[in-house]
Amino acid sequence: MQRWRGYDAAPGGWGRSVVTIGVFDGVHKGHQATIGHAVARARELGVKSVVVTFDPHPAEVVRPGSHPAVLTEPARKAELIEALGADVLCVVPFTPEFSRLPAEAFVHDVLVEHLHAALVVVGDNFRFGHRAAGDVPLLERLGRTFGFAVEGAPLVAEAGTVFSSTYIRSCVDAGDVVAAANALGRPHRLEGVVVRGDQRGRELGFPTANLLCHRYAAVPADGIYAARLVRRGQREPLMAAVSIGTNPTFSGRERRVEAYVLDFDGDLYGERLALDFVAHLRGQVRFDAIEPLVAQIAEDVERTRRVLG
Repeated sequence: MQRWRGYDAAPGGWGRSVVTIGVFDGVHKGHQATIGHAVARARELGVKSVVVTFDPHPAEVVRPGSHPAVLTEPARKAELIEALGADVLCVVPFTPEFSRLPAEAFVHDVLVEHLHAALVVVGDNFRFGHRAAGDVPLLERLGRTFGFAVEGAPLVAEAGTVFSSTYIRSCVDAGDVVAAANALGRPHRLEGVVVRGDQRGRELGFPTANLLCHRYAAVPADGIYAARLVRRGQREPLMAAVSIGTNPTFSGRERRVEAYVLDFDGDLYGERLALDFVAHLRGQVRFDAIEPLVAQIAEDVERTRRVLG
């Protein structure tokens, strides 16, 4: 898959293409259906498929301070889109200037002049241009003017729930990692670098990897989770019991993500790891003494082993 930074990176002599556009945070089942449809139609037409997305998230540019929690970091998003068979991932820098581009100019400059769209595939709720003034009917009218077709990809729903990035963020925020995984089509992943913590877990007999995550990362609600830990270059994930919260037993104030890795005796400091959340085991509890805390951790570890076994 080719990766372009900006639509003006399209090479000279670039032929017609099938284009789909969106933030695609999470690359959830709905996104997979849209991108998959675009890829399939491109193959039918004998042209390239182009996935257009944006960085940073448009919400942060249009309404500073409103950046939503991020379900997939850029590198992970690219991997997932590539796995769907896209030929090109075009990441458009979403600047204040770009946000003011009228809908008609967006279509002319991006879709026609640079990407030479023969077909544009978008979700039924697609909006574009300055103040999100453009919608699918406008895109269809402009397509007739400029010579490209438009196909809508229906929203994906289950039991009356439409799968969307907003819905999945709410699931993660509530600690419902099972519902999040169902909408994503895979477990919710949290990535970060292992940094030194208080070393308290080691003193208790359960040394943990303290994960420093991106400031906008979608971190699950406080609690204890069973997760699979993925290391770069390692094919088989490890089992991990993960604590998210402020360590109330020790009157902690800083919210942390700490993973006790089962059946592992090694140094993870400085490594970039990923946690795939499988199950929520329990909420955070404040213990009045160390002994019941250690007993509870041991039980959490065994539950993790059973869940992931």
